[in-house]
Amino acid sequence: MLISMGASFIRTPTLLFLLLIAMGAAALVQGQGTRVGFYFRTCPQAESIVQKTVISHFQSNPAIAPGLLRMHFHDCFVRGCDASILINGSSTEKTTGPNRLLNGYDVIDDAKTRLEAACPGVVSCADILALAARDSVVLTKGITWRVPTGRKDGRVSLASEVNNLPAPRDSIEVQKQKFADKGLTDQDLVTLVGGHTIGTSACQFFRYRLYNFSTTTANGADPSMDAAFVTQLQSLCPADGDGSRRIALDTGSPNRFDTSFFTNLRNGRGVLESDQKLWTDASTRTFVQRFLGVRGLLGLNFNLEFGRSMVKMSNIGIKTGTEGEIRRVCTAIN
Repeated sequence: MLISMGASFIRTPTLLFLLLIAMGAAALVQGQGTRVGFYFRTCPQAESIVQKTVISHFQSNPAIAPGLLRMHFHDCFVRGCDASILINGSSTEKTTGPNRLLNGYDVIDDAKTRLEAACPGVVSCADILALAARDSVVLTKGITWRVPTGRKDGRVSLASEVNNLPAPRDSIEVQKQKFADKGLTDQDLVTLVGGHTIGTSACQFFRYRLYNFSTTTANGADPSMDAAFVTQLQSLCPADGDGSRRIALDTGSPNRFDTSFFTNLRNGRGVLESDQKLWTDASTRTFVQRFLGVRGLLGLNFNLEFGRSMVKMSNIGIKTGTEGEIRRVCTAIN
């Protein structure tokens, strides 16, 4: 049987095949078990409630924006995007160094309280975190993206599993492998690390680069660093100073979601060693250059690609159906 499509004809089996391909592509974008507008009927105001909560807290404490973005990232890389990072306890993910210092836990708790008042037992903490991360980017002048929802909350949180997180001293190969293990590409790696365009890091995570790192530089610092930048950081993070002092990861515009982070990498002004390696390694440098619009390379729009990579990341290891639950409070399993 032939089906007419204007001046062309497609056989029915071929048409069905194309439809199946399209459906598969849509499923990839939406994620397995998640979809945009998941709460349209059960809690239509869900996204608005989360957005208003994030805005309210951001107005008094802008540091919650990078905090919520990192929180979602850290959550997804351990047991998948199931809000296991939010669970309280003596040996949960929340108690570890990378997570204990994050800003924004109170924002998630506040949003959950408001959602439970409006739609009891409907919206998961994992979805709240995914939505709050997107809203944080928008508040720092990034562009928005549509967040698929429908995740369930996990019931397990172990501090020992936080070792799976990418770390400041990771080589490029280790970073690539950690991302590949989650189904993410090298481009996703560079894109998502670009989230460091907002926020800070503690001196303790990079100070080793500033002192006795190398014998090939006059100041003993990491030779991949700009000399003037080393001097600047040494004044902010003395060898015997406070290791908890916070330093902007993007010295050009730490509160604005833009590409200046990549400009810093090109100029040897990456704060974290793992960040700077995105430029010093040829396999990832090309993506940095494409975000910067280097002539002769096909350009990439950072904001657009960030949204795409975030959707991919936010569907890592999600729980749906009976695999998880909808917590009544985000800090404890039911």
